[in-house]
Amino acid sequence: MAAPKQAPKARVVLQQCDSAKLEVQPQTSDQSGQFVEVKRGMIVFICLFNGAAEETLHKMVNKIMNVKLCECKGEQLMSVLDLPGDILIIPQACLGGRLQGKAMQYHSLVAKSEGLQLYNKFVKLCENAMQQNVESEEAGTVVKHGTYGNRQVLKVESNGPFTHIIDFYTED
Repeated sequence: MAAPKQAPKARVVLQQCDSAKLEVQPQTSDQSGQFVEVKRGMIVFICLFNGAAEETLHKMVNKIMNVKLCECKGEQLMSVLDLPGDILIIPQACLGGRLQGKAMQYHSLVAKSEGLQLYNKFVKLCENAMQQNVESEEAGTVVKHGTYGNRQVLKVESNGPFTHIIDFYTED
């Protein structure tokens, strides 16, 4: 009998986009809302589970930056670095939910303070990977991100529901 599969340390959902706009600070009576925007590229929804560590982040960034998911006008699929394209990173704890009866449970998520630290490191690693890529640097591509632990409003333009889920385990 096969051994039971271990729980993932992180989960991402990758979605191709033509453009995206994320409200990171809602409008108040004395301040207008704040947004981050990206052009053509990829949205990365990220969820971190108990046991996630910095080594997990390095593996995630390597795979996310190099996976060939971006369409390029009838040509073969390309990585976001080869395109080159922008990246919008959005923390998404709901990806770690588990249905328990009629309610969702989130007991397997990393603690909020640890999750914030790991999320910030993940963003920095993505920014570094983008800056080290010559094509991305020359094209002026950007990495933008949402705020960890806050509700945010997302608007996306996409040429189709081109979405992929990737789980990351310790042995990946």
